Amino acid sequence: MAIAVRRQPAKFQWLCAPAAPLVGLLAALLISVLVASANGAYPIPISDLLHWLMGSALDDTSRNVWLNIRLPRVLLGVITGAALGIAGAAMQALFRNPLAEPGLVGLSAGAGLGAVVAIVLTSGGVGLIGGFAFFGGLAATFIAYALGNKSHSSAGLLLAGIAINAICGSAMGVIIVHANDAQLRDLTFWSMGSLAGANWPMLAWLTPWTIIAAGLLLARWRALNALLLGERETFHLGFDIKRLRWQLILLVALAVGPTVAVTGGIGFVGLVIPHLVRLWQGADHRWVLPGSAIGGALALTLADWLSRVVILPAELPIGIVTSLVGGPFFIWLLIKGGRR
Repeated sequence: MAIAVRRQPAKFQWLCAPAAPLVGLLAALLISVLVASANGAYPIPISDLLHWLMGSALDDTSRNVWLNIRLPRVLLGVITGAALGIAGAAMQALFRNPLAEPGLVGLSAGAGLGAVVAIVLTSGGVGLIGGFAFFGGLAATFIAYALGNKSHSSAGLLLAGIAINAICGSAMGVIIVHANDAQLRDLTFWSMGSLAGANWPMLAWLTPWTIIAAGLLLARWRALNALLLGERETFHLGFDIKRLRWQLILLVALAVGPTVAVTGGIGFVGLVIPHLVRLWQGADHRWVLPGSAIGGALALTLADWLSRVVILPAELPIGIVTSLVGGPFFIWLLIKGGRR
């Protein structure tokens, strides 16, 4: 006798779909934002914070610390992590390589060169350093693309990115020779990454910029799925390969460039998070892209929290924390790949 199978109502089907892990990641992100914003050199009891959010009183010091220092910093970590995560997922699809990340096309090296120029050759300042870093990263990315576009595959873009990274590194070395002690200290802290410069005016322009760039990347999930089949197959599916490659590189630069400019060098988030999301949810970029954005935001929020609490009252540069986690994971990827 046949067994009748009852079909689930459409409104409940999302609970069984790949969207369910995204809801779990989002919940974990919200909890991490609350915990990270409450802990630090000046701890704020979470219960007091929750009561204040529901209308109870909170002392002036705790309120000022949370609103003007802690919360902007945590939100900057969310935005930066989301940008790095979704950009890393796009890069890995473009190159069909789980070891790809935004810095592969010279973005990070160009931003670093811009920051070095601003610190050593100008009067410095957060705004000037950030502007030079952004335009440096954008210029390096476009040069790498222009050189790589002469090739008919992504391998040319990869080789151009490696060359740009080497040239920018050499140029930074030449300029750093002329730096004084104070400038060397600024360069060191910028290169290791920090979210300490966060403020509400910065978030006011960075947040919509990142959301727009990430949304444009999300809209190209079908093209990213096609790229997994290979560039020839993508062409036969109706996509213009050169135009698609240009769009992806541009969007990655626009998403990551401003965040790198204000936070400095933060490595491995764009490498590790998309790979973990792909292992967990599969290769469909309809879910990989938002999962990488939320996962990147969660990872960087936790990394910043650790950097602030592990050696109280001092703090570690956030780039050190992400490298301590991402470095061993990178080695694991190489070992795993070598056994196939």
